[in-house]
Amino acid sequence: MPFRLHLAERDLLNCRFAISPLWETQEAVRTLARPERHGYHLPWLRRTREAAASLDLRPLWALMPPGGHNPDFVCPMPSGPGTCFEEEVARVRSTPADVARADMAAALACTPEGTGGRTGQALLADPARTVQHLADLLQAAWHALVEPEWPRLRALLEADVAHHSRRLAEVGFARLVGELSPRLAFEDATLRIRGMRGDHTRVLGGQGLVLVPSVFCWPDVISGYEPPWQPAVVYPVRGIGGLWTRPSAAAPEALAALLGRARAGVLCALDEPSTTTDLARVLSLAPSSVSAHLSVLRSAGLLTSRRYGHRVLYARTPLGTALAGAEA
Repeated sequence: MPFRLHLAERDLLNCRFAISPLWETQEAVRTLARPERHGYHLPWLRRTREAAASLDLRPLWALMPPGGHNPDFVCPMPSGPGTCFEEEVARVRSTPADVARADMAAALACTPEGTGGRTGQALLADPARTVQHLADLLQAAWHALVEPEWPRLRALLEADVAHHSRRLAEVGFARLVGELSPRLAFEDATLRIRGMRGDHTRVLGGQGLVLVPSVFCWPDVISGYEPPWQPAVVYPVRGIGGLWTRPSAAAPEALAALLGRARAGVLCALDEPSTTTDLARVLSLAPSSVSAHLSVLRSAGLLTSRRYGHRVLYARTPLGTALAGAEA
């Protein structure tokens, strides 16, 4: 049976998009626990093998049963689109001990050991201390596993939000959710989520819904968050196909001859929407040089730009993509 979320008019008015570095960190930890289900992320798994081996993530894994409840307090939805990891993990640390204990007990009940096992007893014995320990583990996982990749992940997530925000304005909520994932459908004021275990119904009651694109949840759709948490739907991000491929070190000779090697390199590096700072880091160029190249490429109709918060994302136009794929 699908999950069902009942939305009134006030809920639709309160729907919003958000990007969560904490969510990506949590899902990265989950990916490490069950790598066989996430073969697509094999390049990332290989790159992070040594860093992951230095972390003891067992307390987090104990609270991640494959088909049951996962603690909401470990990953509260961000309050806005530009929330940073430090703000999110601070919210985890502020969780009241009684709230955390009930949330962890619900998750442990979905595991073979249950709350009576050694791991469960240790986690529940001092919930206030456990909250701080889990926050420490998430912070360590962020720094070791996700933060080094965050510029490219953030660019992809921001591009997704920009695209779907535009589509929301063009086609409305009912059509938009079907574009987020084929597992989502909205009809008769009810959002149905297929592919999740169990049978769950929730009336949102005016809280609205947070829509969160995710890299590490791909290809699944995830929902949950019981009161007092705001309900959320996490869906797979668009454009994940080239995420873990690095930009080519050399632009095609024909393109380099046409545009100049540095400018052609900037164009070829835009496999996913990126900022000036992101490109400067990838290409080892000065941000001022990258900015000048981007301005020329945009004027020539090879790039588009759009603002997301305080950042400007650049993306290739179809003509730019055709030129970037040219061979010598």
